[in-house]
Amino acid sequence: MLVRRRTTLAAAAAAALGGMLAGCSSGSAGEQEPVGEPKTGGKLTYLEPQTWTTLYPPAAGFYPNGGIVNNITDRLLWQNPQTLELEPWIAVALPEVNADATQYTFTLREGVTYSDGSPLDAANVVANLDLFGKGDPARALTVSEAINNYDRGEVVDERTVRFHFTAPAPGFAQAVSTINSGLLATSTLAQDSEGFGPGSAATVIGSGPFVVDSEEVGTRISLVAREDYAWAPPSRPHQGRAYLDGIDVVVAGEDSVRVGTVVAGQADLARQIEAPDEAQFSADGLALLAAATNGVNNGFSFRFRTPQLQDLAVRQAIVAGIDRQAVIDTLFSDSYVLATGVLAKSALGYVDTSEEYRHDPAAAARLLDGAGWTVGADGVRAKDGVPLAITFNEALPQPRSKEVVTLVQEQLADLGIRVDLFPGDQAAQTAASLDPETVQVYHSMVGRADYDVLKSQFFSRNRNTLLNLDTTDGSLGDPELDALLNDIASEPTTDARQAASEAAQRRLAEQAYVVPLFEEPQVFGFRSDVQGFATESVGRPLFHATWLNR
Repeated sequence: MLVRRRTTLAAAAAAALGGMLAGCSSGSAGEQEPVGEPKTGGKLTYLEPQTWTTLYPPAAGFYPNGGIVNNITDRLLWQNPQTLELEPWIAVALPEVNADATQYTFTLREGVTYSDGSPLDAANVVANLDLFGKGDPARALTVSEAINNYDRGEVVDERTVRFHFTAPAPGFAQAVSTINSGLLATSTLAQDSEGFGPGSAATVIGSGPFVVDSEEVGTRISLVAREDYAWAPPSRPHQGRAYLDGIDVVVAGEDSVRVGTVVAGQADLARQIEAPDEAQFSADGLALLAAATNGVNNGFSFRFRTPQLQDLAVRQAIVAGIDRQAVIDTLFSDSYVLATGVLAKSALGYVDTSEEYRHDPAAAARLLDGAGWTVGADGVRAKDGVPLAITFNEALPQPRSKEVVTLVQEQLADLGIRVDLFPGDQAAQTAASLDPETVQVYHSMVGRADYDVLKSQFFSRNRNTLLNLDTTDGSLGDPELDALLNDIASEPTTDARQAASEAAQRRLAEQAYVVPLFEEPQVFGFRSDVQGFATESVGRPLFHATWLNR
């Protein structure tokens, strides 16, 4: 049967933290409806399209990383993927927050331990957040992009911690519910970046329902259930030890291999089922789940300081020249919804800016003509002898990125704009993403169910996707945008954060800095004897309550 779970749920409060952080938003979640009574035992084989690169939580946003961190660590709070409300987890209640959101106090559960037997106590929690909030350049450990304005942690007593901030940090409660704040044993916190990298997975000690058992670098990582696990989020349907005995996470880069292996019954579940392959999971014994990511939509970011893209008219022409609906109709399925703005409709802070993204090739041509770009004998526009040529990256984590860019290449060629594709493996793509002379248009997305996701993607000191910050001289191309993004993470009230988010989205749209394509889901295909499979609030797999009906 074909099971498509991409339900947009009723609006719900994101979190009521002393009345200060209350806010309404819609959310989406992926969760399989189980059939029958759960069974304990068995090992699940899970196929990933890329290998993991780090298990250091602040840097684990890449989905292969997050899928592992999500299952070996716990967090202070749990974000309900159906409502996006924050709920207790390792903290027994939501935090006490002062009036300007510069101080958060949590009370911790008793009896929680790491898999090495060490306690998850106040001193350990402060050590975790001090590292994640400040980073350690000497060990090449970065600051978490989910945590803003961090000052210090304080041990109040064995079960009470308090965190202090240099300025309002209204997103902190949600930040400690994400995999970027996955709690680690004190011994693990002493490692450098290599200690979190490939070959060292077994040294990363969490308190979660699974433990790293073994690793074949670049190929496989095996997890086993922790027998004494007893501290799942109270609202979850299953408490105690995971039903599965273990999970083999296997890298299968070819789409056809992932699909064929699951369809043939040689694996149980696979991530990133591409749209053309979804139909195969309509057969008996198979199922499909498309989970929303609740953040910045799949789309293109323009490095607007590069010579080709400095002129607003050129950026507007490119936006008008891209037929986004044709991209979806040609390459994707009903799991992919046309973006109506930078953020998904289910994301906190969402505002509809679709009027800025209308397809209008005639208007695009007029804009280019007016900006002095004329079509040459080769069909490519030029100005002062310089061709209008731009390079897009091939975003390996994003679905069908190469095909998307190829289709856009054809659309823009009709306007006299030459589009090139930068290929290469993930390491090459990461390096190229930082060089505006190599890649001028960056294809990406980011999932996080909080207002701060917009800052994570575009702020100059976070991902800096627009390359607004010139790292050679420290200058900003658009200080106004940066200020708006900073306000999202620093205004203490929900209303002010909403207003800053809306203003930042409108500036991104009006300045033609981005072309949002679609609301990107995480699409999983699996055998129907896999029961109780779920994802967290941005579509990462959650295997604690998964079981095998065989």
